[in-house]
Amino acid sequence: MTLDSSALVRAARRQPVDHTPVWFMRQAGRSLPEYRKVREGTGMLESCRRPDLVTEITLQPVRRHHVDAAIFFSDIVVPIAAVGVDLDITPGVGPVIAEPIRTRADLDRLPELTPDAVPDITESVRLLVAELGETPLIGFAGAPFTLASYLVEGGPSKNHEHTKALMYGDPQLWHDLCARLAQISGAFLRVQAEAGASAVQLFDSWVGALPRRDYERFVQPHSAAALAAVADLDVPRIHFGVGTGELLPSMGAAGADVVGVDFRVSLTDAVARLGEGYAVQGNLDPALLFAPWEALEARVKEILDEGRAAPGHIFNLGHGVLPSTDPDVITRVVELVHSYSAR
Repeated sequence: MTLDSSALVRAARRQPVDHTPVWFMRQAGRSLPEYRKVREGTGMLESCRRPDLVTEITLQPVRRHHVDAAIFFSDIVVPIAAVGVDLDITPGVGPVIAEPIRTRADLDRLPELTPDAVPDITESVRLLVAELGETPLIGFAGAPFTLASYLVEGGPSKNHEHTKALMYGDPQLWHDLCARLAQISGAFLRVQAEAGASAVQLFDSWVGALPRRDYERFVQPHSAAALAAVADLDVPRIHFGVGTGELLPSMGAAGADVVGVDFRVSLTDAVARLGEGYAVQGNLDPALLFAPWEALEARVKEILDEGRAAPGHIFNLGHGVLPSTDPDVITRVVELVHSYSAR
């Protein structure tokens, strides 16, 4: 078997598969005791830049859960830290930017990303590909809108007031900022793909804060530019955002092969909105991993049944694994996805 014939890659390319492939966003993380142990005393940013740790953490859920793909262990702010932005990932808060970017002069503090700024990422991917064998690795980067929101707000935000004030108040500066971030995200994806990742995912945590018209005006061109950075490398491109039910067709049109669907929209509705040109990924509510098995089993089967109507389906959560999730439940869901979809 080659990586191109793996269930993950075939489903992403809308080709027939023997079973529905499954992986989970944040499958490598705080839900795993082995993750907490190996990360003890090491900050998040350092963990993401140490090939030994990145390799071990990325492999942990593959060993434990037997998922169909590994997701590269990283954080969306790793590439902007790599170009010199002063930031830290604060436990319980998230990325915190020392000096937010809100003026034309601030933009000068954000240079382009070149591969020589992240040699550790290339090394990590190569180590992982060697260890994973026939299991594909998915590369990962944050999308321009979400990165811009962190940079402009100075950290996580519920309302994105500074972001929207800049976006609507100074559209040219907004586009210049997002164009720079699209280069950074695209280059980060390309480094991973050239080092051996079999697919990539562009992750847009906050873009559901926008209506579709504004998404298409202010965001879509920049997400498209990031995804275009790997267009010639023949790796499937997954595009996922949170709260994006109204944006799905526009996110697909940005250059995705696979459109991730969060848990607020049924796969049936997502497929109807997207049409035949896209595979879908999703979309179990992460909170249902805490439900009684009978209820969880029924919902997993419903999602798999809905996914059969799509040109390709990759089973996943509709967002990331919650930290207090029982890992044994995740393993059991993987087994169910494999057995039920193979029938």
